[in-house]
Amino acid sequence: MNTTAFTSQHQQITPLLLCNVWDVASAKTAEKMGFSAIGTSSAAIARMLGYADGEHMQFAELLFIVKRIAACCKLPLSVDIEAGFSDDPQVTAGYIKALAEVGVVGINIEDSKVNKADGQRSLINGDNFAKFLLAITSELLKDNIDVFINVRTDTFLLGIEGALKETQKRADLYQVAGANGLFVPCIVDKQAIETVVNCTILPVNVMCMPDLPGFNNLKLLGVKRISMGNFMFDVLQDDFTARLNNIMKANSFKPVFEPVL
Repeated sequence: MNTTAFTSQHQQITPLLLCNVWDVASAKTAEKMGFSAIGTSSAAIARMLGYADGEHMQFAELLFIVKRIAACCKLPLSVDIEAGFSDDPQVTAGYIKALAEVGVVGINIEDSKVNKADGQRSLINGDNFAKFLLAITSELLKDNIDVFINVRTDTFLLGIEGALKETQKRADLYQVAGANGLFVPCIVDKQAIETVVNCTILPVNVMCMPDLPGFNNLKLLGVKRISMGNFMFDVLQDDFTARLNNIMKANSFKPVFEPVL
């Protein structure tokens, strides 16, 4: 699928349910289950490789995983590039070009950064991030690189004061800077979701959370994309832990062939 077709998936009445993956096996499972698109989870890939989330892994390591997924799975693929793996927009644009060359049709880029010294995540100034984004989209346009740019704003994820108003402000800034979609993780309140949807022409993406409304309600609210984040990866790790624990308790491999309790 090309980028135009992937973009059209964000304009359907029924939201695009994006399966987040971290390796070829998870991507192939999503394909087998009938998902129409996949997206990598940077947090899941980082953890799989032994890194903390927040650009601790090298872009080259991410690119290797992405190449294998793209080579083995036919579903349209979006890639989470965190905050761009650089403060230089030309470097980040170069990374996006490299992804496009292996068949990636979309990217996620976020407006917060993790301080590698203390692990704390903080929001980037909205105007500054919009300038960074505009420089990236201008570079891609110049080189005729067409990818769906889903911009993640971490206003709700970080629980900042006045998160709803700040999200509306950033939606405007990022739209002007060339964003194709707006991703607001951790927003769960129906009224807040509806307000964000109605404040922008960008298709709005929400993420799996315990209190997130059901898919039918999200459809009625006008949400266009629903992501899983790293939650499926985490749940599978918990299941793995439980199964290993059952093996040790049973002193037998019988739990391998039984449901996890």
